[in-house]
Amino acid sequence: MLWTAAGVVTLAFLIALEMAARHYGMPGPITNQAREVIFAPKSGPLLYASMALMMVVLPWRQRFIAAGAAVGIDVVFFLVRWVVDAKMMFGNGALWVIIGCAVVAVTRRTGPERVLLLKGVGLGLLLVAGRKTGDAWLLITSKTRPQVLDQYVATADHALGNPSWVAGRIVDATGAVGAHVLDYVYIQLAVAAVVVALYQLRNVATEGRFPGHHLVRTFLVIGLLGPGIYMIYPVVGPIFAYGADGGHWAVANLWPNTPPSVVTPQHMPFNEITPRNCMPSLHTAWATTIFIHSRRGPRALRYAGVFWLIATLGATLGFGYHYGADIVAGVVFAYTIDAALRAYDRGWDRAGIQLVAYGTVVFVAFLLSYRYLPMEMARYPWLFGPLLIVAMSSVVYGYLRTARGWEPKAVPAKPLEPQPELV
Repeated sequence: MLWTAAGVVTLAFLIALEMAARHYGMPGPITNQAREVIFAPKSGPLLYASMALMMVVLPWRQRFIAAGAAVGIDVVFFLVRWVVDAKMMFGNGALWVIIGCAVVAVTRRTGPERVLLLKGVGLGLLLVAGRKTGDAWLLITSKTRPQVLDQYVATADHALGNPSWVAGRIVDATGAVGAHVLDYVYIQLAVAAVVVALYQLRNVATEGRFPGHHLVRTFLVIGLLGPGIYMIYPVVGPIFAYGADGGHWAVANLWPNTPPSVVTPQHMPFNEITPRNCMPSLHTAWATTIFIHSRRGPRALRYAGVFWLIATLGATLGFGYHYGADIVAGVVFAYTIDAALRAYDRGWDRAGIQLVAYGTVVFVAFLLSYRYLPMEMARYPWLFGPLLIVAMSSVVYGYLRTARGWEPKAVPAKPLEPQPELV
């Protein structure tokens, strides 16, 4: 019933976004996804990552057959596009395989096998739909929020030492190599999430069921709730509001060399193209979630989780996409949502309710302080800077402490019965 309800709600949400996007003269998520059945996909790696996620419900033999079919279909598409001189991109084969598995589930499977295969297909398609949904949300934010609050966030960011300006200069100093590495990490965040999810879901095919809590759930809920906050708190980012990329809409061309001076912030108009997708930083929230869920993996996966989090923070700040205040809010956002999903999975108890409520209060307090106390934060950075970090750290500490209490207690081994000596 839960999976059915989730499917109905997701479909209704996608239809609503499709209608909203078409209202502004652009194709919505359903249209964009349908086009990728034939035309060049936007992200081939994402489609193959989605197929890999779907294949956790298949035995190994069927996984090899599905992967081979996807590659074969892509080779055909590649040759046709090369002949007609069309845009080159792979990924259609992976989407065809996902759709084919849905058809097989409906026509050739019954009972628990059908349900499990449909769950796998739904999980893979949700990851793809999440990307298309995000694109539609970004369009809506740019069209419906003509005023942005960047001056407020930039002023409050003085309390943290203007980290975006510092990171921007560091990335410039690393040259093209550092920029390319960070850009790849930033773009392929969903693929990294799938790698961690594949480890968590590695036993689904043998056990015949999904675990109660895994990375994909948190990843999707963050993507669902985050854009709603974009609508409440529209911010475009320092590279647009204070950099050359903002054109004549920018306050001045200051990023990353000259931090903005402390002046009374105001609402500022901005173009109808740039997404208002800064507050909170969802890339930081997603990378934090990857870090959280990689902690139980092998050493290589744990190291990869740390690397992806650090590199994502470097990219979000170093490319001027976010302020430091966005990053702090994104960390609290991620831990609060993951705590809520874990509490829901195991049954709400007092510790879970308190943790989620506390994380929510801290997150709302951040947004309110950025909006109504930016001048005080800029004037007293020695007070508000540490206060922001301590508040964020307290949520992380509360999560770790509560999650430790949720872990199953180890049962002590029974002492051996004394055995009479053999005579």
